Amino acid sequence: MSFAPGLALLPGLLAANLVLAAETQIDTARDSFISRQSALGFSQSQIDAFLADAQYNPKVIEAISRPWEAKPWHLYRPRFLTEARLNAGLEFWRAHESTIDKASAQFGVEPQMIVAIIGIETHYGQTMGNFSVRDALYTLGFYYPPRASFFLKELGELQKLEQEEKLDVSTLKGSYAGAMGFGQFMPSSYRYYGVDFDGDGRKDLLGSPADAIGSVANYFHQHGWKAGDPVAFRLESYGETPPTASLWKGEPLTLKASDILGGGFGLADKRDLDIARPAMLFKLEQETHNEYWTGFKNFFVITRYNRSPLYAMAAYEFSEQLKHAHAK
Repeated sequence: MSFAPGLALLPGLLAANLVLAAETQIDTARDSFISRQSALGFSQSQIDAFLADAQYNPKVIEAISRPWEAKPWHLYRPRFLTEARLNAGLEFWRAHESTIDKASAQFGVEPQMIVAIIGIETHYGQTMGNFSVRDALYTLGFYYPPRASFFLKELGELQKLEQEEKLDVSTLKGSYAGAMGFGQFMPSSYRYYGVDFDGDGRKDLLGSPADAIGSVANYFHQHGWKAGDPVAFRLESYGETPPTASLWKGEPLTLKASDILGGGFGLADKRDLDIARPAMLFKLEQETHNEYWTGFKNFFVITRYNRSPLYAMAAYEFSEQLKHAHAK
């Protein structure tokens, strides 16, 4: 196992120090991984065999360093809300309508949200990713300190998933972050929230649309989605002062709608709202101005799939497009 390529090309003492730091980081990561996998019952030879063919991929580091979620809303939105994706979503919905209806009824998640997530994630299976899942998780677990512990855990979950579902990790492809299948599940989510929805005895989230549909619905159900509850409402300013409540930063909902409304701000569309409902405040950067929105528990559930409010907003808006187009 070697340090990330390129460090030794730096001059003198700086290169030596960086190489030493990288090697220490890798040794620490390896020890942590071995300890965790041993506790799960894997032998040293099994762990060594699993890691033997894992390769560092610099493109993974490049990709995670420039996520789309870092872009402003007015650039992010057009990537996901397109006529082509909408048409593909309606076709997917028609092709799997009975399965989607069954999942919606069983797990209490609106059908349009199930369809929207699969569309946002992989354009209905058209773009499931071309990165080796094992290499992606290995690279991020061993060479990306900001989130190494998370990705080391996911690498370990992949080894467990390989054992349980008889997957061939040498050929398994997914995203730069190691997510896979129609719904782009991380290995831990695959293991804990994946379901065999077509009844063939396997949880196949890569080849079975039915299993993917059921698994997405189950994921939302397990994270607290409530069918019929509001997702997000746009706010309207009655003055020049921005909202006084703090913008949401990923934490569990601690505010109520009453903490966000008032002080010159109200709902853009007049409607009844329980102001005691848990809520968050988030901002969308349009090209010429900022929009402020309040999101509720269901919006928070979408962010369990992807932590970005931009992602959650795109998924919600797309689900509304699908619902209205499907009704026609």
